[in-house]
Amino acid sequence: MACKTYLVEDSALIRENLVGFLEDVAEAEVVACADSENEAVAWLHAHRDEWELAIVDLFLLQGNGFGVIKACRDRGKNQQVIVLTNYATAEMRERSQALGVDAFFDKSSELELLVDWFESRRAQRH
Repeated sequence: MACKTYLVEDSALIRENLVGFLEDVAEAEVVACADSENEAVAWLHAHRDEWELAIVDLFLLQGNGFGVIKACRDRGKNQQVIVLTNYATAEMRERSQALGVDAFFDKSSELELLVDWFESRRAQRH
């Protein structure tokens, strides 16, 4: 069963590529996307139980991913939040982890780790 995934990414090209990647490689179903903090937070509040995984970029067209992560604090036990960003500095990782993300990946160098994370998640669900 596909993981219902909400994708928050400001680049249309990256968003399009990620949707294909997630559906093909990670067996995820992207249920909706946003490119700004306000849009993402509004969707999350309106669709509290309609996602299992939120994938969040940190730098968005408006606002940032930290606001989106904060909006996920009251998520259900079956819901996870991961960061996928090009700005994978130690400070960004620490700040994201302090806000409660389940995982953090660098878009440019850690896609294999993301695939491994999905495989591990899938194994835990079965």
